[in-house]
Amino acid sequence: MVRSSAGVPQIGAVVQLLRPDLSVVASAYTNSKGHFAFATVVPGRYAVKAMGTSFLPSLRENIRVQAGTVVNMTLNTLYEVLQWLPAQPRSADAQKDDWAWTLRSTANRPLLRWLEDGPLIVVSDGRSKPKLKARLLATGGAGTFGEDGQRIAMEVEDTPSDSRELLAHVDFAPGTDASMESLLGFRQELGFAGSVQSVAAVSIHPEVEGGRADGLNEAAVRTWEDINLGDEFQIQAGGEQVVARFAQDSPNTVAAALPFVSVGWRKGDGMVSYRFATAVPDTRGLAETQAGAWMPVLAMRDGRLTLEHGVHQEIGWERRTDDSGFAVFFYSDSLSNPVIEGMAHGRAPAGPDVLYDSSSGLLRTAAAGYFSTGVVATAERRLPHGNHVRVSYANGDALVMQASARPTPLNQLVSAAHPRRAQMYSLSLSGTLDGTGTRWRASYRWQPEDTVTRVAPYALEADEPYLNIHLRQPVIASHGGARGLDAMIDVRNLLSQGEHPFVLTDGSLLVFAQDQRGVTAGLAFTF
Repeated sequence: MVRSSAGVPQIGAVVQLLRPDLSVVASAYTNSKGHFAFATVVPGRYAVKAMGTSFLPSLRENIRVQAGTVVNMTLNTLYEVLQWLPAQPRSADAQKDDWAWTLRSTANRPLLRWLEDGPLIVVSDGRSKPKLKARLLATGGAGTFGEDGQRIAMEVEDTPSDSRELLAHVDFAPGTDASMESLLGFRQELGFAGSVQSVAAVSIHPEVEGGRADGLNEAAVRTWEDINLGDEFQIQAGGEQVVARFAQDSPNTVAAALPFVSVGWRKGDGMVSYRFATAVPDTRGLAETQAGAWMPVLAMRDGRLTLEHGVHQEIGWERRTDDSGFAVFFYSDSLSNPVIEGMAHGRAPAGPDVLYDSSSGLLRTAAAGYFSTGVVATAERRLPHGNHVRVSYANGDALVMQASARPTPLNQLVSAAHPRRAQMYSLSLSGTLDGTGTRWRASYRWQPEDTVTRVAPYALEADEPYLNIHLRQPVIASHGGARGLDAMIDVRNLLSQGEHPFVLTDGSLLVFAQDQRGVTAGLAFTF
């Protein structure tokens, strides 16, 4: 969209798509709502220039274009731009400018520049003015480990004018004994070179117990850097430091350093990549703004707190355009302490091999590690009216648990769990309903129902097991995405498939599954 500095959509503005050398690729005009679009664009780095009557041209450089990239432009008058010029002399050690061709603000954005072949223009990265956005969420749910019951969350996102982004998230459960999660994220853009990001997360769950200890505390710090070597090579490298222990009578403390790196070589629409990872991704489908999405996956094994981790390597090829994409990855995994999750019905389980969440009735235990190789293939396509479809296939090893006709000790059940070759198929559809603005997503992931862990656990953007539905409905319309009230509901494993009931010798009933049925619903107010 193209707007004026007052937020008024500009009709009939000329918008040009430019190469990094500022040569024109395509041109378009804005419609009655200020919208413009370029239907067919090869992924890569571009600049976008907007021109309107009575305004200075505006230019945004270093835009990384992928499928569905959205670019908003702001047109300013010369008077408005002059208000951004430094009010005081710059310090002696500040970056010097060639004032013959450029004028900068105190934060170095936006700036005025004379193009070699054109007039004076305003150049910015799209965040010329500081942006502060806050969101208050009130949710209730059931069927999620460490997340059950009513929760209140507050998110604050600050985007100053110097290419930095800050995100803070605090989540607590009213009516519990100080159950809380918090997150602080930082991102620094480095222009063409890439970006640096850090996330620190803390989780306090007094209701979680294991062995003869209770009150699980976790902390994780993840730092990584995205590096661009021209338009062809992309590198991401970093690591995660995790610590976990019980607040009282802790049998042990888990501490680990989990590195990861990925390298990609892009040529046209295609890219060849290599990825190395150690931390197993969270399977609950949490948003990146939630602390739980950054936490390690923990369980109990042999009376000790353990961390699910491993060594994952993959080599892949993918091809993406504006309307479609296809990717295939060949992987090799060596997993340690794979986590099996179950639901306790009736009597709470006892024993040294159970990490138990009393509020949700869910428990986690860890099995023996195993080695697996396989392949993951994904195809996706954009449909008319903003809808999207994706299909996936994977094969590899997953843990299976044999049915038992009589009461069995838990440690015997877990020790009998063994890897078996299996296949996975998934289909997901998503989009936005015209008129109502309802955002929806439905997915179905199938693999043999006797498996209790996922095939290809390191697969990125993998659908959750079986039938899942997510809806988000605007209740109060927002203005440019800045304010509004949304209602949302998220249902996982709606049909309760893949459940395996076992009666233990202590009389408790456990139902193991790849993913338990879970429901989360609530309201999100953005201001």
